[in-house]
Amino acid sequence: MARRIIAVLEAQESARAALDTAIVEGALGRQRAVVMLALVAALGYLPMAVNVSTGSEVQRPLATVVIGGVISSTLLTLLVLPALYRLFHGATEPRTVQSRIIKTLVERA
Repeated sequence: MARRIIAVLEAQESARAALDTAIVEGALGRQRAVVMLALVAALGYLPMAVNVSTGSEVQRPLATVVIGGVISSTLLTLLVLPALYRLFHGATEPRTVQSRIIKTLVERA
């Protein structure tokens, strides 16, 4: 998933779009796919996380860790990866891009 976001960013950057615009559009363009993938994975483990029958002593902690990992990786992919891309491409203000992405995500929700 992260490779696809970077590929979109590189394609938009090569099309001579401004770096900030390419980062925001790339992150927002992949938002639906990343969120749907995480949602399906988290919902798949939800029955294990709320299980109270035999064997739940092992299943519940495993499901909780997997769901937490899916959520954290989703946030890292949507917020931190674009900011790191901006940071390592010679940008001076990586937080402005991250704040724009967060602001746009909140507006769309």
